[in-house]
Amino acid sequence: MAKVEKPIETLKDFLPDHCFDEVMHYLHKYHVHLTIAKNRASVLGDYRPKQMNGHHRISVNGGLNKYAFLITLLHELAHLLTYEQYKNKVQPHGVEWKNIYASLLSSFINNHIFPDDIKKELIKILKSPSASSCAEEGLQRILYRYDKAKPFCKLVEDLEEGDLFQTPDKRIFQKGKKRVKRIVCTEMSTGKKYLFSAVYEVRLVEAI
Repeated sequence: MAKVEKPIETLKDFLPDHCFDEVMHYLHKYHVHLTIAKNRASVLGDYRPKQMNGHHRISVNGGLNKYAFLITLLHELAHLLTYEQYKNKVQPHGVEWKNIYASLLSSFINNHIFPDDIKKELIKILKSPSASSCAEEGLQRILYRYDKAKPFCKLVEDLEEGDLFQTPDKRIFQKGKKRVKRIVCTEMSTGKKYLFSAVYEVRLVEAI
């Protein structure tokens, strides 16, 4: 199983200071079953509407840094609040969800939960939040600064052109030139070219 159940008291270990009580207010009010999940490559968190037991279900990857964890949790709580108000009558990331998420995020920004650099990026995205939490490139870049250091790991944009790197699925690529916002990289085993996000984390081949 990818998800590991933890006592609710341990949630404090995953959140920034001074926001636990406000988070718990939402979890209790809406009867949320929150799961701290092992890291998943495809999603940072997910939400499922309440079933027969009356509990909404939210999971968030436990490997995220505290600020990314909170942002992801708020993203999923916004889905819950949208469902409570509109049920399945609106798009998952439509204007209704965007408005609710922006309002929810604003309340935490105004409570001085986030450092100034993260706060600045969050304010930029309030007008039109992304469908994926922490997906905006500027926000990803700032949040990466708060991750625990990983030996020999870097963002693609921090590599030199021509450097070799390994992706999580063990494929080897060579960094090429930037094309608009993406970076062209060549897979060494096939010669095929792929576009990488500048803020995608990889591992230098020389260190393997």
